[in-house]
Amino acid sequence: MKTEVIAEVAEKTESIRKPIQKWVTYAVLILLVFISAMMVVFEVFEYRHDYRQMNSYLRDQDDLNAEWGRLLIEQQTFGATAQIGTRAVTQLRMYSPPASATVVISLPASDKNK
Repeated sequence: MKTEVIAEVAEKTESIRKPIQKWVTYAVLILLVFISAMMVVFEVFEYRHDYRQMNSYLRDQDDLNAEWGRLLIEQQTFGATAQIGTRAVTQLRMYSPPASATVVISLPASDKNK
């Protein structure tokens, strides 16, 4: 009789435990799906943030490349100016006059009160 009662109680607890175990399994799976979905959302957000930052860096790089090109042109211009001066002295025999041969002309000051 005792064994029958124990078997009956074991059957009842088993019949209660199986649905609870099933619901706990479902709850854990739903929780894992929710966590996975939140991680996907977070990764997409992070990807978009990084992509915007990369585009910003690429724009900065383009701006710096354009400035570098302008500086190279400026350097070539100044290099050409020195080259022109050198050629003027060597090929055309041009020179700057000495200070004694230089004449400075100054205009008379005009009266602003008239």
